[in-house]
Amino acid sequence: MSPPRPSGSPPRVRFITLGCPKNEVDSDRMAASVASSAYVLDEDLETADVAVLNTCAFVEAAAQESVDAALALAAGWKARRSGRLLVVAGCLPSRYGARLAAAMPEADAFVPVADEGSLLTVLERLTGALAGAASGAQRLGCGPSAYLQVSDGCHRRCTFCTIPSIRGPYRSRALPDLLAEARLLVTRGAREIVLVGQDTSSYGRDLPAGERAGIARTVRELARVAGLAWLRLMYVQPDGVTDDLLEVMAAEPSVCRYLDLPLQHASRRVLRAMGRGGDAESFLGLLARVREALPDVALRTTLIAGFPGETERDLEELEAFLRAAALDYAGVFAYSAEEGTPAATMPGMLPAEERLARAGRLNEVAAGIGFARAASRVGETLEILAEGTDEEGVPVGRWRGQAPEVDGVITFDAPLPAGALARVRVTEALGYDLLGEVGE
Repeated sequence: MSPPRPSGSPPRVRFITLGCPKNEVDSDRMAASVASSAYVLDEDLETADVAVLNTCAFVEAAAQESVDAALALAAGWKARRSGRLLVVAGCLPSRYGARLAAAMPEADAFVPVADEGSLLTVLERLTGALAGAASGAQRLGCGPSAYLQVSDGCHRRCTFCTIPSIRGPYRSRALPDLLAEARLLVTRGAREIVLVGQDTSSYGRDLPAGERAGIARTVRELARVAGLAWLRLMYVQPDGVTDDLLEVMAAEPSVCRYLDLPLQHASRRVLRAMGRGGDAESFLGLLARVREALPDVALRTTLIAGFPGETERDLEELEAFLRAAALDYAGVFAYSAEEGTPAATMPGMLPAEERLARAGRLNEVAAGIGFARAASRVGETLEILAEGTDEEGVPVGRWRGQAPEVDGVITFDAPLPAGALARVRVTEALGYDLLGEVGE
């Protein structure tokens, strides 16, 4: 049993984050508020008095992982010392609300996404210790790469998706705020900024006419932030890839020739059931247009296999599209029937085993294509961003065609400080990962 917090000492708070980059941004904002208060931001869970678990609940599996993590903290970390407090934040309480509070008495408080700005008030109530006057710092930032959230919520109504019910309607942040936050992140060590949101390409659609700035102008202005080396776009919906956006991406040297396009499927019939537009033909046309504007672009997508009513013919159409598209990265996920979504009650629900089998079949195709595209880089010299070392002490980084956390890494033969840019000649490919030698 660990000793309790000494009387009069400030509470020590540890953040644990599950889920997507948007959650990482939310945690960083909450951590910044704690760091600027009278409390202590703790990197060591064992010395912490409060654990804030920022959860994911996008799909049932993620929600269950969040529940399991909370219960494990309660049974282990919290039980080892009297007075410890567990706060469950983020998407899980946003999605399940009072039902979660009733089902999880082990947690001392729940903070949904919409209330994360009030975390210090919650901590004051729980600990009895005043937080003091926070400095108002928006972000802490750490490491050579940082996420910048341009918007929250979603205006689309995809029939399989829980995001609008969890995060609400689409809300763009003002461009001056984005520029100020980008500059702050760069001063704190970020060499790369990754733009995230539920739909980055719709940025600005909801802003007042006098403040409206579309994603193309926003990318141009962010790309010119002093000290920024790389700017990367994630979550760009296919209907948001305009000529203006491609022109800016081609013209600005700091913008990575990389696009993450969540297509979800290629069968027109399935896409309409999903509440989405497009089809295999239009998507192949889009990819051709992107590649013409951005030679050597790296492309990522996410797809869903086993959607209700999906036939073998639909699946074959999706497989044929994958082969024709020749994407660098494609994550194929088995459809998950989410409570409260229209798709969950659609006819033609496939057994879970069949959905998993279909996703596995397509992932094999996608991996074969992606591995071959990675192998085609052998012999090239690429600009890389060093990220330090891996668990075995090997120098590691990424090239512009690899997004953080999802696309593999490049390891190399000479130590470089985190945040350094270098030229590396690729000597070998291992799946999506590359090996190389640092040049002069």
